[in-house]
Amino acid sequence: MRVVDFLRALRDGEPLSAADLRTFVSGVAAGTIPDYQATAFLMAVFLKGLSDELTVALTLAMRDSGSVLDLADIPGIKVDKHSTGGVGDKLSLPLAPLVAACGVPIPMISGRGLGHTGGTLDKLEAIPGFRVDLATERFKALVRRIGVCLIGQTGDIAPADKKLYALRDVTATVESVPLITASILSKKLAEGIDALVLDVKVGRGAFMKTEKDARRLAKSLVAVGTGAGLKVRALLTRMEEPLGRMIGNALEVRESIDILRGCGPKDTTELTFALGVEMLLLGKKATNAKAARTMLEAAVRSGAGLAKLEAIIEAQHGDPKVVADPERLPTARQRTPVGAANKGYLKAIDSFALGLAAMRLGAGRSKAEDEIDPAVGIELLHQVGDPVAKNEPMAVIHHNQPADVDAVRAAFSIAPRPGRRMPLVIDRLG
Repeated sequence: MRVVDFLRALRDGEPLSAADLRTFVSGVAAGTIPDYQATAFLMAVFLKGLSDELTVALTLAMRDSGSVLDLADIPGIKVDKHSTGGVGDKLSLPLAPLVAACGVPIPMISGRGLGHTGGTLDKLEAIPGFRVDLATERFKALVRRIGVCLIGQTGDIAPADKKLYALRDVTATVESVPLITASILSKKLAEGIDALVLDVKVGRGAFMKTEKDARRLAKSLVAVGTGAGLKVRALLTRMEEPLGRMIGNALEVRESIDILRGCGPKDTTELTFALGVEMLLLGKKATNAKAARTMLEAAVRSGAGLAKLEAIIEAQHGDPKVVADPERLPTARQRTPVGAANKGYLKAIDSFALGLAAMRLGAGRSKAEDEIDPAVGIELLHQVGDPVAKNEPMAVIHHNQPADVDAVRAAFSIAPRPGRRMPLVIDRLG
């Protein structure tokens, strides 16, 4: 295969073979194809698109560019969950132990936050001592022994994705649905899982701002994942206002513990259950949604989900005492309340603005090399529809450096009448 002929065919919309696509991806991973040709490939896909069939081929080629874990010796249907990211989205932390407590093996490889959305690994590392850099053999051993493990992507998992992802970030090709699909699924397939539940978020605080775009991505993920041999379900969920009441790494760990105690915010609890139901169905631990929901609620009431979280933390070298005593988590030196500008009802909360404000405090990164402050963030005291009095605190900023109170206050819209809260789950696909 001559690379220039392959690129020309892609540019002109001519038929491509899966074999040529695999050869190209292998060359990218090996470094034999230069960045300028890899960039030409990305731009051509961005402009011309790829069929679902070719996106399956791209996904599998990216998966096979590195190691693929073999979890066949672990009994049960292995299920993972992936979220496209949002402000206050800490659901992997309560969801993984809760579903594992119901008997579904959960091998979860997660990522870090960049920009206004947080990352699962950053939240886990807010727990003192917690290790996300475990070797794959240790990862497999923990999934076998306690039913769940949460780590970061290792260097030998989907290296082609790492290379292409870095190039996408600097060539204005990030938003391509086939490229997003292949990036997400290649890493998930390399985990050795059997099934995947996707939380595709839509709204101002999400990567996909419109329902049309989010639905297109969800359909692509379901179709390509299924074509690659996975059982896949996707939920379209809203991200106009932050999810839950905590934004920031240690703060979100606290809220995750509250969810497993049965006293978490209604929205985070409901979405944890909604995603958990899909995972139990795919894992064949329940035959219908009602039975799955009953199992999850029982695991919360009995404390089994909380005990599983404690087991995860201890197995991954963290301080398990934070489960019983969240005060052992990092705390910020200062807390500043943010009062309402006037009397009325909360009409809207701008999740994107609050995500950026939390990032500037140190809860997130504007660049990959930025350091995270696990203690800082924003605590919401009200949600859309709540009445507020003038100067009544709507939020509390947890900070170790000067905080932009005005920017946080501007994220809250107050109106004479209550705003309408829309359903959190928009649709279910797959």
